[in-house]
Amino acid sequence: MKATPIPALQRRRSLLAALALATGGGVWLAARPSAAAEAAVVVPAPGTDPAVAPGSTSEVAVIAGGCFWGVQGVFQHVKGVSGAVSGYAGGSEQTARYDDVGLGNTGHAEAVRISYDPRQISYARLLQIFFSVAHDPTQLNRQGPDTGTQYRSTIFAQNLEQARIAQAYIAQLTQAKTFGNRPVVTTIELQKRFYPAEAYHQDFLTRHPDHPYIVINDIPKVDNLKRMFPAVYRAQPALVGTGV
Repeated sequence: MKATPIPALQRRRSLLAALALATGGGVWLAARPSAAAEAAVVVPAPGTDPAVAPGSTSEVAVIAGGCFWGVQGVFQHVKGVSGAVSGYAGGSEQTARYDDVGLGNTGHAEAVRISYDPRQISYARLLQIFFSVAHDPTQLNRQGPDTGTQYRSTIFAQNLEQARIAQAYIAQLTQAKTFGNRPVVTTIELQKRFYPAEAYHQDFLTRHPDHPYIVINDIPKVDNLKRMFPAVYRAQPALVGTGV
C-alpha cells in the first residue's frame, strides 16, 4: 500500500507520544502550561429539550470538536452514556483512516459517537456539555493546538429532530452572546455516516493519562466536567475496551 505522508501537526503528536513513552512523560509534565487547554464556559441550559419518547432506552449522538481523545474522554464520564467511540464522520469509507483524515482534505472530522439512555440524560443536555467543557465552539477549523477542517466543530445530527434541537440551541447561545463577541461556528451535518477509528485511539485518555497532550489539553476538560456538571459526572468511565 502506498505510504501516506503525515502532516506536520500529526507528526508532532506522534513525536510527543514517542517521547512520552521514552521518558515516562516527566520531561513534558514538568513544563506543563497551566492555561494550555481551552477554558470552560458556563452556558445556559437548552431552551429546547423535548420529552423522552415512550419505550426509548438507547439513542445515538455524533459530535466533533477537535482531537477525539479529549471529547471521548469527557463523555465517557457522563452518567447515562453507555459508550463513546472515537472515529471519523463527514467523508467516505475509503478515507476513514487516521493518516488520510490528517491530510485535512477528506471531508472527515475527528468525531465521537455517543450511545446514551435518554431517560438519564437528554440529547440537549449532551449538547450543553459539548458547548461548555468538551471544546470551544468559537474556533473555526481548529481546536487548541490542532488545525484543519478535520478538527472542526460539528454536530452530526442523526435525524431531523436532533438537527432542530441543535439549531435552536446554537441560536439561543448566539442570541444570549454566551461567548461575547465571538460567534459560534459549529456546523450541523445531517445523517453523515460514522466510522470507528483505529483501536489504538480508543480510550486514549484513560489508557494514557500521563501523555503530555492529554495532560495539557484533555484532563482539564474532564476536571471541568466534574466541577461544572457534578450531577451528571461519574468517576468510572464507560470504556470501549477492545470491542470497537
